[in-house]
Amino acid sequence: MCVNYNILKKYLLLLPLLLVIPEAWAQVSIQNDQKYIGDDDALHIVGEIYNGLTVPLNQIEVKVALYSSNNQKVDEISTTPLLNTIMPGMKAPFDLVITGENAKNVDSYSLDVDYMMSYPKNQVIEITSSEYNRDKFDNAMISGKVANRGDITANTVVVVATLYDLDGNVVAVSKAHAEPDYLRTNDEMFFFVTIPDKAQASKAVDFALAAESEEYSAVPEFPLGSIILLASSVSTYILFTKYSSRFVGNIIAASPGTQ
Repeated sequence: MCVNYNILKKYLLLLPLLLVIPEAWAQVSIQNDQKYIGDDDALHIVGEIYNGLTVPLNQIEVKVALYSSNNQKVDEISTTPLLNTIMPGMKAPFDLVITGENAKNVDSYSLDVDYMMSYPKNQVIEITSSEYNRDKFDNAMISGKVANRGDITANTVVVVATLYDLDGNVVAVSKAHAEPDYLRTNDEMFFFVTIPDKAQASKAVDFALAAESEEYSAVPEFPLGSIILLASSVSTYILFTKYSSRFVGNIIAASPGTQ
């Protein structure tokens, strides 16, 4: 029997990809998503991207197909998560805002996600304290402190908050830059994240925080497991940056997962 070894070599090179790609599609998913009309009269689609792989993800894009009540496609748009990098086993929130006539015509939606794999960095940024409060006008806010445990200055530091309802679904997301937005080695600074939508904030029973800079990307902390939002301490740890080989996932929106 004559064997073409060049063809055989090509098939052998393709075999690892055939094994890895389906697994990656199964392990990267969109969870805890829902839509709502906000105080701004816009339609919001919020949720989280879960990274079930063993490598971090970045350059992430959430693609949303919008459908009317008769299942006709209204539009197809995209957004990015509030964090640039998602570490293995963790999540990053997103908030797609739709205005105008499309917001009124949307009855359902489907979600896809594209991403790249990235290389690891040291885990060095820590949210050392956090507290959830409401002011006399019923505005919700989360304040606290973030520290840099690394060897170089962290620039453009941002803190991201994700709020959850009783079912574990995302009800609101928000982010804010720490002041100042750079953090020197072993320094600590204050952050203050406001939740602009009062109606959505009133549904929240739990929250998670993450922090990130240009040099470092922080992982989201799991929800605190509280029934009522109380002043509490959380920790988040830095993981990874932005450089990778291209890998595209195409996942239809998943049902809410467990923590």
